Amino acid sequence: MANRTDPSAKSIRGTNPQNLVEKILRSKIYQNTYWKEQCFGLTAETLVDKAMELDHVGGTHGGNRKPTPFICLVMKMLQIQPDKEIVVEFIKNEDYKYVRVLGAFYLRLTGTDIDVYRYLEPLYNDYRKLRRKLADGHFALTHVDEVIDELLTKDYSCDIALPRIKKRLTIEAIGALEPRKSALEDDFEEEEEKDEDEQLMDIDGGGHEKDYYRRPSPSRERDRDRDRDRKRDSHRHRDRDYDREYDRDYERDRRDRDRDRDRDRDRDLDRDRDRYRGRDDRDYGRDRDRRDRDRGGRRRSRSRSPSRERDRDREERRQRHARDSSTSPSRRGAAEGEKPPAAKKKKEKEKEKEKKDDGTDHPDPEIAEANRIRASLGLKPLRL
Repeated sequence: MANRTDPSAKSIRGTNPQNLVEKILRSKIYQNTYWKEQCFGLTAETLVDKAMELDHVGGTHGGNRKPTPFICLVMKMLQIQPDKEIVVEFIKNEDYKYVRVLGAFYLRLTGTDIDVYRYLEPLYNDYRKLRRKLADGHFALTHVDEVIDELLTKDYSCDIALPRIKKRLTIEAIGALEPRKSALEDDFEEEEEKDEDEQLMDIDGGGHEKDYYRRPSPSRERDRDRDRDRKRDSHRHRDRDYDREYDRDYERDRRDRDRDRDRDRDRDLDRDRDRYRGRDDRDYGRDRDRRDRDRGGRRRSRSRSPSRERDRDREERRQRHARDSSTSPSRRGAAEGEKPPAAKKKKEKEKEKEKKDDGTDHPDPEIAEANRIRASLGLKPLRL
């Protein structure tokens, strides 16, 4: 309930007046102790007392971005929405400078473009000092006119985004606002009037002879006019030359940029081409080395095989000769395939027994032939 906008308050720029403050800052203000204790139940009349107690301006400060009392009172004014006359009285108050700045800040948030320029521009003539609390918690010195200039020219002030307003020249063009009149304009006019009076007094006091001697001759006037025309022409030609040089420099810079861009593009293309070419060369070289290695291996194996065979034969002959020379005649004969006499006799006996068993040694040739045939067929021999 304490944070709700006054039901009789009007919407500003199509939204709730409190929405002119960002939600994060609005939440910090609602949680602040100054808002809960000092701003609770304030009205447009009692708000003036709290505004008179202000001793600095600022938005938020410290590590947790604690809001200042100034911004809390701005939020309270947006909540209760005081009348325009009260805000104007705040701005016109010359005794309390912080009350004036508070009213100016509120009018900048809620007022129209014409009201902002009409009521805030006269405050440019207020040069009183103000204390401003920075984000790190330290105080800095500023002035009322600097704060007003920030409100009229900047987009942010005291951590609040200011609504956009039209340019003064645009408002002057439609006739809704008169041209601004500086406070020093009267002083300038007085100085100009004094200078003119002094010139008139010098002319009156000098007399006709002084005017005669002071008045230049017609030839001198013609020379002066000619010199003036020549200077004007020279300035015109200088401006034209300057424009021509500027165009020439611009074209030269553009050509240089294009040349540099083309050179960079060509360099990138060459680098890519060299990279791919080097990769292809490496692959081709690797394949060629592999083919050469395989071909060389086959050639070496093919070329070395006869020599290897010769060496192998020579080694076998050497080993055989060494073995023959080291063994006895009987063993040598055994190694050469000759069998001992006992083995020969045993083999002959076995052959004779086999012959006797299969009947091929029968005295009758016919029976021996029949037994030979039966033995080849795997049949038993004939027994006669």
